[in-house]
Amino acid sequence: MAQASNGTMKAAAYSEYGEPEVLQYMDVPRPVPGRGEVLVRVRAVSINAFDLMARAGRYTPNKGVFPHVLGSDFAGEIAEIGPEVREPLQVGQRVTAWWVVPCGRCEQCITGNPNICAFDYKYLGAHLWGAYAQYVKLPAFNVIPLPETVSWEEGAAFPTMYGTAWHMLVSQAHVRPGETVLVQAAGAGVSVAGIQIAKLAGATVFATASTDAKLERARALGADAVINYREQDFQQEVMRLTGKRGVDLVFEHVGGDVFEKSIRSLTRGGRLVTCGGTASYDVAFNVAYVFHKQLSIIGSNSATKRELEEMMPLLAARKLQPVVDRVFALPEAAAAHHYVADRRNFGKVVLVPEH
Repeated sequence: MAQASNGTMKAAAYSEYGEPEVLQYMDVPRPVPGRGEVLVRVRAVSINAFDLMARAGRYTPNKGVFPHVLGSDFAGEIAEIGPEVREPLQVGQRVTAWWVVPCGRCEQCITGNPNICAFDYKYLGAHLWGAYAQYVKLPAFNVIPLPETVSWEEGAAFPTMYGTAWHMLVSQAHVRPGETVLVQAAGAGVSVAGIQIAKLAGATVFATASTDAKLERARALGADAVINYREQDFQQEVMRLTGKRGVDLVFEHVGGDVFEKSIRSLTRGGRLVTCGGTASYDVAFNVAYVFHKQLSIIGSNSATKRELEEMMPLLAARKLQPVVDRVFALPEAAAAHHYVADRRNFGKVVLVPEH
């Protein structure tokens, strides 16, 4: 993406698709905020699964335009305010942001569903330059004030992780008190948020993970029962734990072979909500199992700004607590991508720029 510039800044950017080593610490143009835009001094930015996919070329929203700067989730302070900004913002204000930049005029946008914009849908760090840099430019409308009680690292770990999980569980799947929820891959950032949100809603939570260490951390977040999927068949264990009933709701984002077994873990009339396929987008299942048990399969895409705003009081009150696994300096972005790709993290991995 071409950037108007008022000098240069440091960024971890890539000029070709490939392994983490394509991420290079380099000088890139420092953006200039245009009409209705602000420039934010980045204090911390977190890594998401789609960062890895975009860098590798599995997902190419930048359409081969290089160099490209990743990073949708960040926390920082407003450095410059462009012309015609109507939002009540001030230079120096602590902020995070909604990472979705929709068209604002399609059918979905004007009916309150901008997260599924049909016309000109963009993400920071994917279609647009993101925050693996000292500064990031974005529409002022997307900016959300960050509570003083929240650290830079926690602020960067919050938007996509908690926004996606909230949209899945609360807005799409309508989780209710007393229900049973199976959260897959508990070490993933979105699952860390999912456990907390499901517990806050009054649900009983079962969580899966690949190591006992991750499962212990899931328990500490509130999971009522945990399953090591490398040592146990999670479907059989769910049925044992529920007396062969199955769970009311599965929180899923893995795809691949996990998908069908997740469906088979549901009780009659149960529902599965999915936001992705980090293992594989390709899934296969017996549709008879779905219609016979009258199951619902629910898609969920990102979040709305309003949902993030609804969660801010919970974040400020520490009722939702982002989990930061490890912090890397921004020049170590390649090492951080390796760390996430190896699934060594529980919660979010954060990059910190120097200023």
